[in-house]
Amino acid sequence: MDIKPIQHPAAWTAIELPPKREFSISIDERHVLEFDRALIKAREAGASLETLASHNFPLGNIAEEVADWRTRLVTGVGLVLLRNFPIERYSIQDLEMIYLGLGCHLGVPVSQSNLGDRVGHVINIGGDDRRERAYRNSRELSLHTDRCDYIGMLCLRPSRTGGVSGYASAIAVHNRILSTRPELLGPLYEGYRLHRFGEQLPGESPVTDHPVPVFSFSDGWPNVVYIRGYIDLAVDEKHYELSDLQLEALDYFDELAHSEEFCFDTMLEPGELAFTNNCLLLHRRTAFEDYQEDAKRRHLLRLWLVDPSRPIAEAANRHKNIHGIEKIKGGGTYYDGPGYTSPSETRY
Repeated sequence: MDIKPIQHPAAWTAIELPPKREFSISIDERHVLEFDRALIKAREAGASLETLASHNFPLGNIAEEVADWRTRLVTGVGLVLLRNFPIERYSIQDLEMIYLGLGCHLGVPVSQSNLGDRVGHVINIGGDDRRERAYRNSRELSLHTDRCDYIGMLCLRPSRTGGVSGYASAIAVHNRILSTRPELLGPLYEGYRLHRFGEQLPGESPVTDHPVPVFSFSDGWPNVVYIRGYIDLAVDEKHYELSDLQLEALDYFDELAHSEEFCFDTMLEPGELAFTNNCLLLHRRTAFEDYQEDAKRRHLLRLWLVDPSRPIAEAANRHKNIHGIEKIKGGGTYYDGPGYTSPSETRY
């Protein structure tokens, strides 16, 4: 296997990024005016969260600017931070529409769980129970990717303590492994079978029926899929075993990605919105403690966006699914399978 360094603006290390405020973009009155106009157009067209698309959420005078944000996301550093998003100006229903409408100009929103949620509410309903989907519990999440191409995270309220977000360039980690431990890239390109956390359709296997490569290419476009927790869960439930080399590759990947050199940590404050390129970057969250009062509890809105124009290797594409996670009648986000000896066990 002839593996070469990946040349891309998103191959950055944390120490190369400027302070957050220097590369974040401020939402001002021009943007808000266009959001207001687009919201009216969407309501007049009868659009809902299930049907909203870019054509019924026109952005008029800021369309070129939003297109530039997409360029930064796709072919730039892969991280776009917006601040002063007008979260207090709108009802939660209008805010969902505006946020989703903006996302429609960056990609195609898809379902994030068996609930069919195109706008995911990141709230703590499961505490430290790792059987609950990660965006609905409070435990620490190691660096990983999601089943989409681009991710949006809009902070409405932070937690009382903790809940720090972190980002790392997986392709920068790739290049470091290549220069220091190249023998470990083979297993990462070959891939690992991933547990599906109970979100497969009836009759389907609880794990992917094929290895999903951590690193892959299609038409010269790199793509990353990394969910260590789902690899470990598949092994814990004895669906397959890892060789010593496969395990060492995962451990070294994690060691590099979580180091201060590679991982950029930031606290998303109310009104801050992060869009990340999930094909190139990893993201994480530290554990947090919430407020007791419901009105103060941590609350973020999440988008999963796919990009049909982006080339992707077949094995990675089958994992992501162009439609996201299939909605299932009566479906939820809680896994009741045999894989955890304790519901509060938190390795990942």
